[in-house]
Order: sequence, then structure tokens, then C-alpha cells
Amino acid sequence: MNIYLPVAELSLNVFFLAGIGGAVGFLSGLFGVGGGFLLTPLLIFSGVPTSVAVASVTGQVVAASTSGALSHYRRGGIDLHLALYLIRTGLHRLVR
Repeated sequence: MNIYLPVAELSLNVFFLAGIGGAVGFLSGLFGVGGGFLLTPLLIFSGVPTSVAVASVTGQVVAASTSGALSHYRRGGIDLHLALYLIRTGLHRLVR
């Protein structure tokens, strides 16, 4: 059973994509690393254009990072003064 990916302009097997996702999720959990460095090359090797693969993985990383940050914030694990200082300093250096 194939699914058409209009942005990539190709069809891929749903079970293949689910298998890649499961394998990357398992390895990421096993080794405690992000899955982006595994998922990007796998998508590229399966025929997805590089720009689409990178954008897809970047969206996943942003979602996972936001979820993790909110979870840590709710538990009181984020020093807001330090976070605001780092954001302000980073924005200042970005503009300058």
C-alpha cells in the first residue's frame, strides 16, 4: 500500500515508512540520541529529495524539543532567568 507525498512528488510504501520510523525510534531510545541524524539519510536513500528530507526532520526535531521544554518547565527544571539571559544575549549577537 503506497502513499503519495505531494511535496516530494513520489509514492512510498506505508509499511516501509512505518518501519523506518520504528527503527529510528528504537535506536534513538536505545542510544539516547536524536533521530534526525538517522532519519535524514534514510529518507534521502529512499528517494526523498534532500530539501524535503531535511525539512521533514527539522519539523520533527522542533516538535520534540518544544514538547521536552514544556515538560521540563512544568516540573520546574528550567531556570527562567538563565534562559532569558541566553535568549537576550543570542538575539543581541545575532543582530550585531
